[in-house]
Amino acid sequence: VQLQASGGGLVQPGDSLRLSCAASGFPFGSYWMYWLRQAPGKGLERVSAISTGGETTYYTHSAKGRFTISRDNAKNTLYLQMNSLKPEDTALYYCARGSSTLYTDWGQGTQVTVSS
Repeated sequence: VQLQASGGGLVQPGDSLRLSCAASGFPFGSYWMYWLRQAPGKGLERVSAISTGGETTYYTHSAKGRFTISRDNAKNTLYLQMNSLKPEDTALYYCARGSSTLYTDWGQGTQVTVSS
């Protein structure tokens, strides 16, 4: 199982970023997919999730209305569009696979830093 997140960077408050996750080594379309993040000194937080076909999505309260999760099963790729970024969004972002109730595997993360 390989899950490689990319697209992070240093941005200013209010800016946007689009994260991508290239998945391989498993049947991507058969798994719920997640975006997780870990801020400095904090635990792993579930940011968003999407069902196998993309019909159902979940967002943590702080991400609702600003982030959009999507997936392209033909390309084995997961996305997270992040708009109106805030300093509190600063974290290492990971993509993970799992079921509708929990995530089980995640890969290397991509750093998102929001600072003026």
